[in-house]
Amino acid sequence: MVGGSAIRGSRVGAGPMGEAERGDTAPRLYVSYFCANSHETRPAFAADAQVPETWDCPRCGLPANMDAENPPPPPKTTPYKTHLAYVKERRSDSEAEAILDEALTALRARRAAGEVIY
Repeated sequence: MVGGSAIRGSRVGAGPMGEAERGDTAPRLYVSYFCANSHETRPAFAADAQVPETWDCPRCGLPANMDAENPPPPPKTTPYKTHLAYVKERRSDSEAEAILDEALTALRARRAAGEVIY
């Protein structure tokens, strides 16, 4: 026998890892959560753990609860606003025109005085 080994194809510590060697598994509780897209998620919890009321759906990311008939609604997202949109919320058109006229008057006065502004 050339290069033979008595324990061919194994390594130290390898062997069947069944329940007899590891011990019994902890009792588990599977809870169903439902999201607004009708996805069902069944995470496992320890039998003595407190189960949360809501859970994030791993498929779509929406919140889910345990009521299949009334899943929580998707959260409302506000669209991105530009700086100009925020300014328009604070100022009326007449106020904006007054501020612009004031700034243009000051700019023209500085140019007339010989200051070069680019």
